Amino acid sequence: MRPSSATVPALLLLVAAALAPAAPRVDNVLVRMVPPGPTSLVGAHMDQLVASDLYQKLMAQQKLPGLEQFVHDTGFDPRRDVREILLERGTLGMALLARGTFNLKQDAALGLKLVRHGPYSIHVLDSPPGGAGTPSGFCILDSTLAAAGDLDAVAAALDEWQHGTHKAAQPLLATVASISEQTPLWGTSTGFASFLAGNLPRAGNGIDFSAIFKGIESTWFSASVASGLQAEIHGTTASEKDAVSLRDTAKGLIGFGRLSVPEGRPDLVRFWDGITAEQNGRGFSLNIDIAGDLIDQMVQMLSAPGGTGGRGGSGRGGRGGRGGRGGTGGRGMGVA
Repeated sequence: MRPSSATVPALLLLVAAALAPAAPRVDNVLVRMVPPGPTSLVGAHMDQLVASDLYQKLMAQQKLPGLEQFVHDTGFDPRRDVREILLERGTLGMALLARGTFNLKQDAALGLKLVRHGPYSIHVLDSPPGGAGTPSGFCILDSTLAAAGDLDAVAAALDEWQHGTHKAAQPLLATVASISEQTPLWGTSTGFASFLAGNLPRAGNGIDFSAIFKGIESTWFSASVASGLQAEIHGTTASEKDAVSLRDTAKGLIGFGRLSVPEGRPDLVRFWDGITAEQNGRGFSLNIDIAGDLIDQMVQMLSAPGGTGGRGGSGRGGRGGRGGRGGTGGRGMGVA
């Protein structure tokens, strides 16, 4: 039966909705607080992340670089009573915007002072001796909304919430329009690659993945932790040659990691097989698919102290020539 003329518009709307790009689900209130000039946005649905095995095991190992210092400096803990966060970084510094359940009746904590900014009070960390460092603080706007971070960035977020155009986040959000709205963790940036390069932990076998992200101009990523870890990291480089170089660097590191697996550990082989690198023009992508039963191994790798190549450094390569498995001469490159 042919559809009637009345049903055609409805069908077209359904088709358009199916073909339209998805986008990460972001609380509109947080979007409206992003001040002008953002260079990075990272969004997280903390209720989903906290429930994951990866988060619980990382927390047990206390391997979330910078978080404890952030909590210490600001008195604001995004892990507590927080449903969703939007981390914004721009010319004025970093501001973490959060939705959740917050205590409005707060006196200034020890080492903090209250500073009025319009109708709001910002809990400000006293400047260190000599005035070195960037002042930071946090503000509880109401029982469901809070902001924390560098003082200038927090103040700018409050000003945007009161008097801004509320459109500053839109250009960056447009770059992640293809991400599923169910994605619990995502980010986009014109400079996030340098953050990754400077903050990625180094695996215990000496494999330095931070080298992959050096030279990337713009980046976006998404990650799901419902079962193991599934993630995509996409970057754009200055030239196709740079993208090829990054792909080859990534493949070399992945291959080295695979060759560093001790004999009798097929689970670790599966771990490295779950990481792939691709290049298309100036674009570079790293795809990660770590099964849930490999999360313990992943946490152990991130928790191990940095090394120079497996157990004992020089490994079990050959007696010369090509260096056994993974070597290029002498004793090889360090098979664990």
